[in-house]
Amino acid sequence: MPFPFEIAAVEGRARTGVLKTPRGDIRTPAFMPVGTAATVKALTVDQVKATGADILLGNTYHLMLRPGPERMERLGGLHRFMGWDKPILTDSGGFQVMSLAGISKLTEHAVTFSSHIDGSKHELTPERSIEIQADRIGADISMQLDQCVAYPAEKPAAQAAMELSIRWGARSKARFGERETQALFGIQQGSTFEDLRRRSSEQLQEIGFDGYAIGGLAVGEGHQAMCEVLDYAPEMLPADRPRYLMGVGKPVDLVEAVWRGVDMFDCVLPTRAGRHGQAWTWDGPLNLKNARFAEDQDPLDPTLPCPASSGYSKAYLHHLIRADEILGKVLLSWHNIAFYQALTAAMRAAIAEGRFAQFRRDFHARHTSNG
Repeated sequence: MPFPFEIAAVEGRARTGVLKTPRGDIRTPAFMPVGTAATVKALTVDQVKATGADILLGNTYHLMLRPGPERMERLGGLHRFMGWDKPILTDSGGFQVMSLAGISKLTEHAVTFSSHIDGSKHELTPERSIEIQADRIGADISMQLDQCVAYPAEKPAAQAAMELSIRWGARSKARFGERETQALFGIQQGSTFEDLRRRSSEQLQEIGFDGYAIGGLAVGEGHQAMCEVLDYAPEMLPADRPRYLMGVGKPVDLVEAVWRGVDMFDCVLPTRAGRHGQAWTWDGPLNLKNARFAEDQDPLDPTLPCPASSGYSKAYLHHLIRADEILGKVLLSWHNIAFYQALTAAMRAAIAEGRFAQFRRDFHARHTSNG
């Protein structure tokens, strides 16, 4: 395995540790800000780094359409292109093809789709996805190409997608080969069907990956259904490798997933919410458009070292959002990423000190999920 994964402490099923990469350590549980098109929206890489993020997520689908993988390689890869010197994980592009693009054909060989930008036709095979991620973009961690089904899924459709994902996983691994300084993760599929996820996990482990993702959640199933899948899905994956829950989620989702043995997360929520006037806090989300903040002179969170969290009043942030000023989107996005990093840091400390069960109870007592 190219990247050692050292688990420092365990409490119940929750773990804290370090995934060691040539570009730096990833402390787990880890939240990866999403840098879709070579940018975490509205933020500089220095702002993102200052929040404590150890790793970013890049998006194969968006980068293959613009600026294009070959140009990306000529420009020195994604790290150099965007000025980020820590690890980067790229998703395979499969999810965006299913959700954003107009799919014209899904076959055993490939998925063919139309660009959401200009309608141009593209083909994505498992081999091409790995070539783009590992060779052109230069990702530290690449993801296999998979097929993700929407929720709710009929079992035959979920089974067919899971089985195709296994075959594509084997092809992804064959193209990736063995590398010293890059890793490849497989993706467990199976929707909400326990037997399908077990078969998926067993077959992924036969292929052999450096880490394993739980895919097919955050597709509309809701918190309760997600937790029911997470009651069994992480335990099916190897305990000595990182487990990555893709596309999740709200703070409460992170706490519950860590409780069930997940190590890594990514989600657009912190920055998307920030651009729409929503700030996430220990007490839950705040809608800064709300008139009740018009004369509130307290900062969002004086305990966070982030300037956006502690250096500006809610009244000022309310004004910026109501006036549709760009700075409002910047500051709330920055605060939200800082809050997510503070949340994962607090979970790491709680697990290390054997008090994560209490942390979880306290979190639920204080936090409301819908503001």
